[in-house]
Formats: sequence, C-alpha cells, structure tokens
Amino acid sequence: MKRLFTLLLGLSASYFVIGQSFEEQLSNAALELTKQSVSYDPSYFSIDYPNGDVPAGKGVCTDVIIRAYRQLGLDLQKEVHEDMKANFDTYPKIWGLTRPDKNIDHRRVPNLMTYFERKDSEKPITENPEDYVPGDVVAWNLGGAVTHIGIVVNKKSNDNKRYMIVHNIGSGQVLEDCLFNYRIIGHYSFEPPAD
Repeated sequence: MKRLFTLLLGLSASYFVIGQSFEEQLSNAALELTKQSVSYDPSYFSIDYPNGDVPAGKGVCTDVIIRAYRQLGLDLQKEVHEDMKANFDTYPKIWGLTRPDKNIDHRRVPNLMTYFERKDSEKPITENPEDYVPGDVVAWNLGGAVTHIGIVVNKKSNDNKRYMIVHNIGSGQVLEDCLFNYRIIGHYSFEPPAD
C-alpha cells in the first residue's frame, strides 16, 4: 500500500494511468524524458544522496534508466549503492575502485547490468523483436569496452516490426529505432518488489 501511495504522489498525470502495468508506466516515463533538453555529458559529478541527480540538462545513457525509474518511486542510486556496499566483490572491477562511490556507481552500465541480474530480472537475448516489449531494459556493446543501455517503449518502428528505444547515445534523451543496431549483451524486465 505504501508503494501505491508513493507512486500516486510521484507521478505526473501525463504518463500514469490507473490500471497500467509497471512496465507500461516505465515506458511512459521514458517517453516523457524525450521532452527534456539534455546534452550528453559523461563528467563525474558529486551529487546528493539519496535521490541525487546530475545537473538538469546533462546526462548519459544510464541517466535515462535512473530518471525513468525514479519517476516510479525507485531510486537506483540508493539501491545500487546499498547492494554494492553489501556485495562489492560481485560487481565489476573495471574502474580500479576499492569501495562503492555513491556519486557514480549507478551511472555505469556494467553496474546496472549486475544489479538487474542480481535481482533476477534477466530475460533471454534473442534476435526476435517480439521478445523485446515496452518496459524492458536493453544493454549493448558498442565495440571494445564501450557499453550502452536504454528502455524499450510503446512506440513502433516505421515498418511496425519492433518497439523503439529511449536512450542517450550522444544526442540527448531521444526516441530511436535502434534495438538491433548494436550487439545486445543484456535484456531485463525489472520491477521492484512492493513494500
């Protein structure tokens, strides 16, 4: 019940409709993000905790995920940080850190992937567009060690064969038909448990 009130108080009427699934709400929250002017900025920022965010008008691909989930009452900054504090050895050691960093950990694709995997939200990676539905989170490898992440939303491609993605790959928070443009390395459907 507490979660329902949190959701009702925290959502704009433009993307919350009574009776919608969590996945539909996440899709709508992601689409709302495309209305904001955001430039791609991978800088390190010292941010508040919990519920910290980088400055308005700035962000990277992970900030799309963080901001969409936050609109539904889930603070991935706090959730990832707490999970990393308790399970630091299970998270990637790509950045040479010896302890969690609440300012940046949740803004790294491999950490979000690990968090979603630890929450048993993995879905199969396939080449079938019908397997990717609104509210899914997809991660890609762009080549080398460069990773990317976005949200599948309830808007179809021009040929009507697949759902489109809200992501930020350098041009701000945008809607694009890019599901199979890169090699998919993660596919998730994460809905936090009710309080």
